[in-house]
Amino acid sequence: MSKASDSVLDQIIDEHKSRRTRAATTKDDRHGSYKEDLVDVLLNLQEKQVDLGAPPITMEVVKAITLELFLAGIETSATTIEWTMSEMINNSRVLQMAQEEVRQVYGDDASLDQLNYLDMVIAESLRLHPPGPLLLPRENGNQKVELSSYEVPINTKVIVNVWAINRDPRYWKEAERFLPERFMDYSIDYKGTDFQFIPFGAGRRMCPGVSFGMAIVKLTLANLLFHFDWVLPAGQKSIDMTECFGMTLRKQYALHLIPVSYNRVPFE
Repeated sequence: MSKASDSVLDQIIDEHKSRRTRAATTKDDRHGSYKEDLVDVLLNLQEKQVDLGAPPITMEVVKAITLELFLAGIETSATTIEWTMSEMINNSRVLQMAQEEVRQVYGDDASLDQLNYLDMVIAESLRLHPPGPLLLPRENGNQKVELSSYEVPINTKVIVNVWAINRDPRYWKEAERFLPERFMDYSIDYKGTDFQFIPFGAGRRMCPGVSFGMAIVKLTLANLLFHFDWVLPAGQKSIDMTECFGMTLRKQYALHLIPVSYNRVPFE
């Protein structure tokens, strides 16, 4: 951990400790208006470990977990946002519908749950452009496994090609087409219960930050669509959707758009 990031984390934790102390001595208690977040949860665990006489969770552990949760989701969330904006720009109908929904419904964080069409847009973007095209390798250990007519030998590493599954015409009609409406009759579930759509993996070892990452993606997109109209740079007619494969599925060419401030006309 660099000195700079360590200093930032120290500051964040110190601020939380001060808030917790104030909340404990004022009417702003933890069961009232005080809202706990991730750092508070870690500090609570640290206190409980001490009370139980268990091995302590050191401050270094608290900082490491906090840093890991934030950094692990930055690239994948940013990549998903970039792909989703790119697909909407190339599909003006989808952009218009998503923008209309956001501007009619979105007022604060509480109204995010009402943005159903935006949910479908994000899901379709994840289907075509999963942030991790290949899930992390798994090994079946010291047991051979039989799956259908296949035998997986002992100590075999298995890599799941999510990108290929998400574009398989056996499971998806018009698999190469960006069509958010396909999810109208498909329950959007990122928990890995439907193996034809597992952008974050499945089972006990699926991505632990799904809820956190999806909240970041949805909130960011809602704000981008609410506050701005988006146009291509002069002379550009569409977005190049060439993919750059790696641990993360990024765009080959960075997305460049021009934001135009949206002036909402107040009701009289």
